[in-house]
Amino acid sequence: MCVCVCVYIYIYMYMYIYVLYMYYNTCYIIIHFDDSAVASKQPVTKRHRKLLLKSSLTASSASAGGEEEQQLKLARTQESRRRLLSEVCTKYHPGVTEQPVSQRQVSRVYVEDRSQLLYCEVPKAGCSNWKRVLMVLGGSATSTRDIPHDAAHYANHLRRLESYDRAGIAERLRSYTKVLFVREPFERLVSAFRDKFESPNSYYHPVFGRPIISRYRTNATRTALRTGAGVTFREFVQYLLDVHRPVGMDIHWEPVSQLCNPCLLSYNFIGKFESLEEEANFLLQSVGAPRNLTFPAFKDRNPLAERTSSIITQKYFSQLNATERQKAFDFYYMDYLMFNYPKPFKDLH
Repeated sequence: MCVCVCVYIYIYMYMYIYVLYMYYNTCYIIIHFDDSAVASKQPVTKRHRKLLLKSSLTASSASAGGEEEQQLKLARTQESRRRLLSEVCTKYHPGVTEQPVSQRQVSRVYVEDRSQLLYCEVPKAGCSNWKRVLMVLGGSATSTRDIPHDAAHYANHLRRLESYDRAGIAERLRSYTKVLFVREPFERLVSAFRDKFESPNSYYHPVFGRPIISRYRTNATRTALRTGAGVTFREFVQYLLDVHRPVGMDIHWEPVSQLCNPCLLSYNFIGKFESLEEEANFLLQSVGAPRNLTFPAFKDRNPLAERTSSIITQKYFSQLNATERQKAFDFYYMDYLMFNYPKPFKDLH
């Protein structure tokens, strides 16, 4: 008899402790369930405990169901994007996948061997934070927040695919998850212009700014010719569209269709900057990344500047005439086609 009573007391205490645990871990449900009880500090009744446990289980079930539905939606989106890219490549670049891959064609692809990831760097489409994520995955950093901007780009200890021999390149292209993140082309172009020409820059002003001003500005001042500062967006677009441009192409505004060779490399995952965090975290979960590693949301380069948006992009392109806008659209036409971005202006054809 004594043993039975002790067992009963033990079970009761265990259930009571469990209910308290559930209570403190879901206290927000109680607040919504009965505000008056909380305000008056009334004790939690058995009825409250039962409703609390039921609410907790229902909420967990709904959350799991919603998450699963979202995962399926993201997976279907990936399938659709891969199919579109394949159709465009078949139409415009037939037989390209049968060609051998050169080291130059994978020069922008970063390798993370632990997670078996290949990531093609697309500037102005979240590449700084992607490098931070790869550094954490590779073990050279413990947190994305601990990595300064310059370290992410110039001290990341990440290998590029071009650094491997032909066999190493071929094996990784065959077996690793190939990742590409893109951005609306005009928006990416404006973001690059704002970053490199509207902010102080010891490289882009003299290397690109001076020849751009010299070639496209009438009666340029000596100061402008000497410093290369103050390039206008229209001058920048003139340079971009000039077949005899005075200085070469740069990865920050090179079309993704050329930068990452999507027809040749057949990417497994095609993400978009417009839904960057959600899709990046979906990818990380898919490849088995640590659960505490999520894609960073911070912007550490020119943090006070407003992030380039479609509205800001429209303002910059309004400085161009219809012919210039059409030529710029033609320049990025394959990017618009491959990644299913709509025409940004109604008068484009």
